[in-house]
Amino acid sequence: MNKKSPWYIQQSPKLGSAYQHFRNVANNESVLEPKTRELLMVALASVIRCPHCVEDHIVRAQEVGASKQEITEALLIAAFEGAGTQLAWRKEVFSKLLG
Repeated sequence: MNKKSPWYIQQSPKLGSAYQHFRNVANNESVLEPKTRELLMVALASVIRCPHCVEDHIVRAQEVGASKQEITEALLIAAFEGAGTQLAWRKEVFSKLLG
């Protein structure tokens, strides 16, 4: 059964196909172990606030052997980095006006 091409390939065949190739290589030919890759994807999906992506990558991470504790730590590390970024993004202004 042939699957219908994704909308982005239908609308932009060259760029859409290039994206699809990039996606396939990243998913299938990475030097990272699948569990590591999925933990990264969980954290990234959380940071970019993609609800569908977060759910999908939590499920995939569990399928490749990530524990609930590992997934939780990946999310907490993402939260920690986000908090640090928030405090540092205008540290000169914060220090000047609040320090």
